[in-house]
Amino acid sequence: MLEQILALLPQVIFDGLILGFVYAMVALGYTMVYGVLELINFAHSEIFMIGAVVGVEVFRYLAPHVGNGLLLLLLALVLGGVVAGITAILVERFAYRPLRKRGTTNRLVPLITAIGVSFILQDLVRFIEGLWHNEFFLRMRTVEDLEGSVELFGGAIFAQTKSFILMGVSILMLLGLTYLVNRTKLGVAIRAVAQDLSTASLMGIDPDRIISRTFLIGGSLGGVAGVLFALQYTTITPYVGFLPGIKAFTAAVLGGIGNIPGAMLGGLVLGQLENFFGTYLPILTGGNFGTEYKDVVAFLILIFILLVRPQGLLGQVVKEKV
Repeated sequence: MLEQILALLPQVIFDGLILGFVYAMVALGYTMVYGVLELINFAHSEIFMIGAVVGVEVFRYLAPHVGNGLLLLLLALVLGGVVAGITAILVERFAYRPLRKRGTTNRLVPLITAIGVSFILQDLVRFIEGLWHNEFFLRMRTVEDLEGSVELFGGAIFAQTKSFILMGVSILMLLGLTYLVNRTKLGVAIRAVAQDLSTASLMGIDPDRIISRTFLIGGSLGGVAGVLFALQYTTITPYVGFLPGIKAFTAAVLGGIGNIPGAMLGGLVLGQLENFFGTYLPILTGGNFGTEYKDVVAFLILIFILLVRPQGLLGQVVKEKV
C-alpha cells in the first residue's frame, strides 16, 4: 500500500495544485467584495459561471476562424472577464446599492439578496442557452494548440499544456491584484472605503464609484477563472458555479477573508486536501469509503483548522468596537 501511495503522490500534488488554483481565483472575487463591504456575495459563483459560458461560446464560434489557440484563449479570457465584470457591476447597482442607500443594518438582508441574485442568474443563463441552442449542457471545444501534454519526473506526473496556463494566469492575477491594491491610487481608495466608508467620502472619494470598480475587478477575475475552468474541465452548465463557489468561499475564509494572499493560500490548501482524500481514501480504507467522501474529510479538517485559528491562516483578529 505504501508503494502505491508514494507512486501516486506526485500526480496527486500536481492535480491538487490545479484544483487549488481554480478555487483561489474564485476566492479572490469573494475576498475583494468582503474586504470592502463585508458582504458575502454568493452571486459571485454565478459570475464565475457566466465567464465559463462566455468562454465556451467564444471557442464554439471563433475556433474555426482563429488559427492560433493561444490567441483564441486570450480572446475568450478578455470577453469572459468583460462580460462577467459588467454583470457584477449590474448586480451591485440594482441589487446591493439600493439596500446600502436605505441604510439596511441587518446583514441577513444583503445575504438573502445575494442568494436570490444567484438563482436569477442561473435561470437567466439557462433560459438564454435554452433559446439559443436548445440545450444548456455545454462542452468546451478542444483546440489542438492547447491540448498538448508532457510527462515530468520520469512519467510520475502527466501534465497538460492548459494546466500550466491555468497556473500561470492564476499567479499573474494574484500579483496584479496585490499591486493594484497596494501600489495604485485606486487601491488606496479601495482600502480607504474598506476602512471607513463615511470618512473616505468626506475626503473626496466617491464610495459608489469605488465599490462599483471593486465589483468590476472581482467579477472580471471570476470571469477569467470561469474561462480557465471551462478549458480545464470542459463541461459547463448554468449550475456549475455553485459547488466551486462554495468551496472558493470556504478557501477565502480559510485563508482569512479580506486577505488577498490568504485567498490564494486557502484555495491551494483546500485543493490539496480535496484531491489527497479523493485519491487516497479508497486505498486507505480498503474501498469502504469511496472518492465521494473526499469533501467530508477535507471539510472536517478545515473545521478543525478554523476552530484553532478562526481568523483564518493569514487573517488578523478584528476587535468589534462598542
